[in-house]
Amino acid sequence: MANKKKSSPRKKSPSPRRKNSGGTDTEVFRKKIVTFLSTCEKKGMPINQLEAKCRTKKADRDGFIAAFDQLRTEGVIMMKKGMKAALCSRMGVYPATVTRLSRTFGFAVTDGGVEYFIPGKCMLGAMPQDRVLIADILSRTGEPEGEIIDILQFGSSQLSGKIEFIDGQPFLIPDTAAKNCMMISRQESIPFSNGDKVLAEIVYRGKRHADHKVKIILVFGSSEYAASCAASILMIHGAPTEFSADVMKEAKKIEEGGVQEFSFNNREDLRDLSIFTIDSAESKDLDDAVSLERTKRGYRLGVHIADVSHYVKGNSEIDKEALMRGTSIYYADKVIPMLPKELSNGICSLNPNENRLTLSAFMELDHDGEMLSYRFCKSVIRSRVKGVYSEINNILAGCESAEIAEKYACVRDDIFLMNELADKLIARKKMRHAPEIETTESKMIIGDDGICCGVLPRERGKSECIIEEFMLTANEAAAKLAREKNVPFVYRIHEAPPEAKIENLHEILGKFGIECPHFTEFKPHHAAEILNNARGTDKFEAVNLLVLRSMAKAKYSPEPVGHFGLVLEDYAHFTSPIRRYPDLAIHRIITDVLAGYNEQWFDKRYSGFVVNASERSSAAEIRAVTIERECEDCYKAEFMKSHIGECFTARISGVTEFGFYAELPNTVEGLVHINTLPEGEYDYTEPVSLTERFSGVSYSLGDTVQVICSAVNVSEGTIDFVLDDDE
Repeated sequence: MANKKKSSPRKKSPSPRRKNSGGTDTEVFRKKIVTFLSTCEKKGMPINQLEAKCRTKKADRDGFIAAFDQLRTEGVIMMKKGMKAALCSRMGVYPATVTRLSRTFGFAVTDGGVEYFIPGKCMLGAMPQDRVLIADILSRTGEPEGEIIDILQFGSSQLSGKIEFIDGQPFLIPDTAAKNCMMISRQESIPFSNGDKVLAEIVYRGKRHADHKVKIILVFGSSEYAASCAASILMIHGAPTEFSADVMKEAKKIEEGGVQEFSFNNREDLRDLSIFTIDSAESKDLDDAVSLERTKRGYRLGVHIADVSHYVKGNSEIDKEALMRGTSIYYADKVIPMLPKELSNGICSLNPNENRLTLSAFMELDHDGEMLSYRFCKSVIRSRVKGVYSEINNILAGCESAEIAEKYACVRDDIFLMNELADKLIARKKMRHAPEIETTESKMIIGDDGICCGVLPRERGKSECIIEEFMLTANEAAAKLAREKNVPFVYRIHEAPPEAKIENLHEILGKFGIECPHFTEFKPHHAAEILNNARGTDKFEAVNLLVLRSMAKAKYSPEPVGHFGLVLEDYAHFTSPIRRYPDLAIHRIITDVLAGYNEQWFDKRYSGFVVNASERSSAAEIRAVTIERECEDCYKAEFMKSHIGECFTARISGVTEFGFYAELPNTVEGLVHINTLPEGEYDYTEPVSLTERFSGVSYSLGDTVQVICSAVNVSEGTIDFVLDDDE
């Protein structure tokens, strides 16, 4: 490899039989090396001198070599010119991991959690997951900026891209990693064609990304098709698309066992209760059903969740696979499930008119929707009907067909009672001053040929709001139970926004002329007030985006920090154990709470588990969101291929120093590059506007513009717009 690290003091491979090559002796040498180098400041110490100081006898060489290699790989020590060793901490360099790359830059995160921007010329050919040493360089933005001075350990050698022939020679155009193409070793590769989307493996590393050489190990299909690109995205992010034989063996056994009546023992029989599911028409994994009764004090809300924990036992093959996957992944018209379909679409799914095992939460609410009490129980239900959002929305609007009216006749009164309670729950959320941040999801229309033929904003009607409010209530009750019983738990938390982001938001709002409340500590009601001040103005969409981007990311935690966005002290994810591992985890815990185990037993069984489950589930969620977004970008680009040259009305959704992003009403977003704007000198006011210095023409977040789709790249999931000449 071209960028081999400078050799350590090893002159020949040590014999594995020498007793000094590991364990305690290595640890002794580690301490000696650090101690001696700590006296050298930045000068460092010649490696032969360091070895002589550390060794006490000739046979100690293997222990010294092992310790030296460990410390260097960990980024504790480094090699300087002249074969000198030095402590990284004394040299002002930091061990880090490369996290992501773009065409012209990358990012690395130090072991202390600091993220560094790395210019492309300073990457040293490093790839994602590589362990590297970085040194500070002059920052242009005030944020940490550095250069990679050594690669300590190679991460993954695989990357995706497309094949492009240049002067008859095939090259890999990477999806990330470089603006330069990489040479392909044909003799080591499987057959491929021009334009293929492929998975490649680096077989030679250079000092620059352009110097790397690769071999092709997998062909997904044409890079002009989003389905091929999505397959490569799943592969490169390590998302498993198949279940192992051991997992499938367990799943088949569970499916063949069916729902047995002896399983109803010690469960509340709720089959006579009016219970039904409400979901999208295409949903097959129905994990939540609802019931509602009017009481003297107000309402009794029942949320009945598939008892997946009854079938998926802790540390079983299915459980280990579910923990690894963390969540189901949804993109276009496809799903990569967390559980095999024998469970997710079969025995666990709350299909209508079938006996199903559930974990039920009953919440007693007063006439205003305030929770008075709650209880959980193991149960068996029989859903009355498979409710569909659009059909129930028609019922609530009074425009349902005769066929729909007949389908829902047995639960019609329940639907209107649910609508009544949902209104009160929504009103209570507003009374808590929960910020009403608006977001829009995309819906892909996929033709029979697998090609995206339409993109629409996903509609959200009243029935969607009803289910959301009921699930929020059950989630809150689950977290309250955990706090009341003082048991280890997996909470869903949303921390207050970082102070730096709030200061930035305050500054930007001033430039927008939007009134910002005064505060010493930013609270949810301040965010709500900012949104309310902008609502109804032409700046609302921009302010909504700014507030959204100022928020912290929600995650899972064993600590009950609370949920900033919902303004709740207690919150967890309880309602989707078919598609989210944290929900499955807390079902197990709640089941054991109902069984009456004591606190000591819970601490021993679950204390370590909830930490592990929280960390891995948070990471799995980030991976799933990244995959879904990247796949969605490819499908949107595929759709826009047939609209090149067409003019659209768009809204500026993001501004950068190299142009701005414009979003169409159907949620498709494209880049208007600064090079395509009218000639001039543009000043960038981060992150809201680009202004031409002499004419004063400005392009600001939230502005409406007329754009023409000029180009698309399905492989990269990018769309280019240019301003309409009449603009």
